Amino acid sequence: MNITKTIDATGLSCPMPIVKTKKAMDTINSGEILEVLATDQGTLSDIPAWAKSGGHTILEQKTEKDVLYFYIQKA
Repeated sequence: MNITKTIDATGLSCPMPIVKTKKAMDTINSGEILEVLATDQGTLSDIPAWAKSGGHTILEQKTEKDVLYFYIQKA
């Protein structure tokens, strides 16, 4: 997977992971991939819902050592 940009939202609580994700998504081009790292368990539902509402695609979602990873392809 060719990641265009990574944002680290670990340690932040709602709504900051979504705010940072949206700002980062605005800086990349359609088809590019944003990697989001978060620790707030709320992002498990918030980020997929936000991505779907914007027409973006979650390519992969995983958890490693309490860190949630999302790979979002921009619409």
